[in-house]
Amino acid sequence: MRNLVIVLAALAVSACGARTGLEPLEGTSLPQPTHGELESSSAEQLLELETLAAPERSVELRRRSEEREDDPFDLPPE
Repeated sequence: MRNLVIVLAALAVSACGARTGLEPLEGTSLPQPTHGELESSSAEQLLELETLAAPERSVELRRRSEEREDDPFDLPPE
């Protein structure tokens, strides 16, 4: 019984990784091209994130404890 549960769990997890090409559902179409474009974008192009939507991390993480600098804007509430 235990082996059966393990096998079923492994099958369920392996099915999560299946990927196929993206296509619109039957009876629907991709959005119309924006003003000034001659052809509409593909599904992959529509899923790409802009730079501002997913910026790259540019801050180096601290590796050890360091004292913080004095923050003049860290005031107690009035």
